[in-house]
Amino acid sequence: MADKARGPRPPRIEAPRDEAADIGVEARLAAGILLNAALEGRGGLDSALTFREVADLEGPDRAFARAVAMAALRRLGEIDQILDRRLQKAPPLAVRTILRIALAQTLVLETPAFAAVSTAVKLAERDTKTRPYKNLVNAVLRGVGRDGPGLTTAESNLPEWLAARWRATWGEAGLAALALAAREEPATDLSVKPQVDPAAVAAEVEGEALAGGTVRTGRRGDVAGWPGFAEGGWWVQDAAAAVPARLLAPKAGESIIDLCAAPGGKTLQLAASGATVVALDRSETRLKRLRANLERTGLSAEVVAVPAEDWEDDRTFDAVLLDAPCTATGTFRRNPEVLRATKPADVAKLADVQHRLLDAAAERVKPGGRLVYCVCSMEREEGETQIIAFLRRNPAFRTVAAVPAEVGAPDEALTPEGWLRILPSMWAEKGGLDGFFVARLDRVS
Repeated sequence: MADKARGPRPPRIEAPRDEAADIGVEARLAAGILLNAALEGRGGLDSALTFREVADLEGPDRAFARAVAMAALRRLGEIDQILDRRLQKAPPLAVRTILRIALAQTLVLETPAFAAVSTAVKLAERDTKTRPYKNLVNAVLRGVGRDGPGLTTAESNLPEWLAARWRATWGEAGLAALALAAREEPATDLSVKPQVDPAAVAAEVEGEALAGGTVRTGRRGDVAGWPGFAEGGWWVQDAAAAVPARLLAPKAGESIIDLCAAPGGKTLQLAASGATVVALDRSETRLKRLRANLERTGLSAEVVAVPAEDWEDDRTFDAVLLDAPCTATGTFRRNPEVLRATKPADVAKLADVQHRLLDAAAERVKPGGRLVYCVCSMEREEGETQIIAFLRRNPAFRTVAAVPAEVGAPDEALTPEGWLRILPSMWAEKGGLDGFFVARLDRVS
């Protein structure tokens, strides 16, 4: 992923210290903070989870605040379409935030209108800057409740520059399908150890087994309390994210390196195959989660905290997996903030990083070995264009065509070149999956 953006602390809706908290208002206050932090830049939402107004909430209220913020992010364009029809002039951001949070509750989460309106008005009353607008807040929300939201377009939820790129690449129908996928909260996907029966796990978590062995469940809440978590038989991993390791086809006894390994789902897949695995990542902080999952699942890997280009170890490997840093625009179902955080310049910047990492990865592949390159990006410069250029620079490698059914990918993801271009709009009847580009390259000399 791109480096985290750093900027000024996002606008907040501040509460007077001498007023008693109203039930439900604090969670809505936190939701507004999370929403604005996500809009401020990449990584903003995660950082805001540590803010006092959010961190001090009880668990259920904190979960509700996050759910409201995520709902607002997924439908932000539509929510603003509704508001702009009712506002004669743009109100201050703090007021718009209150309105956005309220409409996310009523229109997406189906919160009773009286509760959303009441808490929105109370939020407006709490701050001297928003208090003059409390009647406006009340009138707008009651008007929407009375008259309905009116027509909105799913495409409005996408930044204009991204929508234009995707329209040019996938056409109007493709853009419409992607926009619809971006509106919906995804299910939770689990990868299971080879010796664990996916059907049994699916039964325990009230889910279903998908192609490739992924288990999908609509269950919500802390996964640490789900059946089988403590026993280490599975880990959370989107169905599309599990495809690259399957395409690498790891075998027991092989030497494999997972470059840019954190947070570690693919490392767990490789280790579960019986291979000897090196998991390398530049972020020691992100590797902590990988180490915790290795311990929980009883799997093992050599974990190294160093940038892939700077690793001085001269080992080569039977197989190399490179899940390169990218714009992550394919993850918008789970991380809707990524659509607002990504900027046009990020694509070219990260494409340069991917170019260097691919060449570094190629040097680690033994003769006769294999390399899988993947990104969770929708942008061709980070996927197809990278492989075209790589093959021109490296005649020792050739494409090995993927077989979608063997790796748990949608059939329509297969490209004429034999690569996989997985779109979030695929498997729509099953709830979709993250967007990925995946290519396998074997070293023939």
